[in-house]
Amino acid sequence: MTASVYLETTIPSYLAARPSRDLVIAAHQQITHEWWATAAERFDLYVSEAVLEEIRLGDPEYAKGRLQLVARLPILAMHAEVSSLVQTYKDRLGLEGSATADVPHFAYAVAYNMDYPVTWNCAHIANGQVIKRLHKVNAEIRRETPIIVTPEELMTSGGP
Repeated sequence: MTASVYLETTIPSYLAARPSRDLVIAAHQQITHEWWATAAERFDLYVSEAVLEEIRLGDPEYAKGRLQLVARLPILAMHAEVSSLVQTYKDRLGLEGSATADVPHFAYAVAYNMDYPVTWNCAHIANGQVIKRLHKVNAEIRRETPIIVTPEELMTSGGP
């Protein structure tokens, strides 16, 4: 069985963006391109309605590129369970301000039982403190917590 991967907005954004002058972001972009080259062969890739909404924003040329990258991927739809998880996470994860915009990504990944949400958002998603709180909340509501990773963590390792 192939592992399921939820692509958070930063993945198509890094793939479609002009190369960054920031060395760390440029490295993340390069890693993302290397990972992307074989990701579809190794994983079942998904995006959500939330990701589509976010990648439509900004420069129209780059938005078009982002949308083209994910055009053939299955789209996870918003439904009552996702909405309920969004509210639970908004209430209990302790994210504030602009960070609450990232809550739907947790909800989609959990509601659809994704194996790996993949992101470069290390401030609010792939963040040890947030992940710890997510594990606690999910244990209390009897939900599995997916393994939140960056593309670098899912590079080819020679194993299954």
